[in-house]
Amino acid sequence: MKPILFLLLLIMVSLGVFLFIHQQPFNIGIGVIISILTLLWLLSVVIKDASIIDIFWGIGFVILAWLYRYLLKNESDRSLIFCILVSIWGLRLGLYLAARNLGKGEDYRYQVWRKQYGDNFWWISFFRVFLLQGFLMWIIAAPLLIVQTTAELTWLDVLGIVLWIIGFAFEAIGDWQLSNFKKNPDNKGKILDTGLWKYTRHPNYFGDTVVWWGFFCFALSAGGWWTVFSPILMTFLLMKVSGVVMLEKTLVITKPQYQDYINRTSSFFPMPPKQL
Repeated sequence: MKPILFLLLLIMVSLGVFLFIHQQPFNIGIGVIISILTLLWLLSVVIKDASIIDIFWGIGFVILAWLYRYLLKNESDRSLIFCILVSIWGLRLGLYLAARNLGKGEDYRYQVWRKQYGDNFWWISFFRVFLLQGFLMWIIAAPLLIVQTTAELTWLDVLGIVLWIIGFAFEAIGDWQLSNFKKNPDNKGKILDTGLWKYTRHPNYFGDTVVWWGFFCFALSAGGWWTVFSPILMTFLLMKVSGVVMLEKTLVITKPQYQDYINRTSSFFPMPPKQL
């Protein structure tokens, strides 16, 4: 069986179990997300910039984490710690993307689709961009609900915190190093290959993945082992779909020296650079 088919099967089975056990809060979650994204879509139509959805990605998980805490009436310290971790991660990501993207025009990915669909893009974007990401967010956020079903702190939660710290450090420091690199006009057209970027071509994507495995540890502590599809899906998306693959297709073309960087630097997992 191909990996993608196995992943889809795992998601379908897990969602079936998930909906059977937690139908009401899960349905409320998707309702809230779709309502917010519909308003965000209307704004994108007015300003002609669909890329504002990217800013909401992390923030959406923050909303779901606190919503599920409220719906399941979990007032434990464990629940509070978890929601704070989700909030720090999601708000940092949202603020970083807002500072990077707002006022810079629509992201090139959405510009391509806008040209492809022409006058129809305004309504197609609702389904292909906003509803699709909302659905993915709803599925990936499954561990955020399961976490709220228990209050007792275990060693798995501690492991989750450790993974969160490691992942958040890679993601935040990687973004900070890249931002400072781009601010220097002398670096235009150059490749960042120092700091964390010396050991992985995508420290921010790697960090994001580790954060989500940390969230899964919290869910595992609550008995939600079957929500493993969530970090697996996030890892797959970052490595094979919207992250590494999509970004590097453009970088190889726009920056010829990037191929040399690929040859000596790990694509995802931090490794010592190869000696060429």
